[in-house]
Amino acid sequence: MKYDFFARTDCGLVRANNEDAVSVDAGANLAVLADGMGGYSAGEVASGMATSLIHTEMSAWLAQSDSPPSCHDIRCALEICVDNANQAIYNAALANAEYAGMGTTLVVGMLSGDKLVLGHIGDSRCYRLRAGVLKQITRDHSWLQEQLDAGLLTPQQAAVSPNRNLVTRALGVDPTVSVEINEFKMESHDLLLMCSDGLSEMLRTDEILALVTTNETLEEKTTRLIAAANANGGRDNISVLLVQAGQPERKPGFISRWLRAA
Repeated sequence: MKYDFFARTDCGLVRANNEDAVSVDAGANLAVLADGMGGYSAGEVASGMATSLIHTEMSAWLAQSDSPPSCHDIRCALEICVDNANQAIYNAALANAEYAGMGTTLVVGMLSGDKLVLGHIGDSRCYRLRAGVLKQITRDHSWLQEQLDAGLLTPQQAAVSPNRNLVTRALGVDPTVSVEINEFKMESHDLLLMCSDGLSEMLRTDEILALVTTNETLEEKTTRLIAAANANGGRDNISVLLVQAGQPERKPGFISRWLRAA
């Protein structure tokens, strides 16, 4: 399976600085997105450390592999890399008073063949578009989601709740963190959309669906998503990372190989 990537982050219309970060390694089929939090500039530091460290370590690990890794191997590598990033961010916050309390959400995906290994922490999301249906395949680690799961809030109440941005899990805030990792089978023409809440809070699911079900390039779709979020207020930083699955790569049959060799 061949994959194409495109990522962009935007400051939005209200924030003076951008605390989001995105990173892609097309050669390793790796995508990372983070939404930082903390005092002035601290969020930028946390998200930048998360994307950089996980990108570097995962890419280096893959480069040392003699064969395509299994989903189990990828899962183990992700857990180690996320733990290392958590320790680095947590220690940086302890060592620098201006970074006290900083942390970040995380969405990280690695694709191997027709499999996606997807890890996430916090409320940054990953959606999958398949056959015209857009589905959120991560579940927010947030106070709001917990209230919805417990039946204490209705979706209508959640939509206007003042506590919509309270996450219950973040990278770098505590000495240890639990990353939720799931595996998915990819199909031809699937589209993955990773995003920070600067997009998901500004656009309804049907609005996102309309913008990604076009024949435009990944760059054009990303541009339109960010523009729509800004048109609806742009109250937060906006990050979009798209991954497009193509046709499965097929090995030539015996006759094709024989004719080529003749």
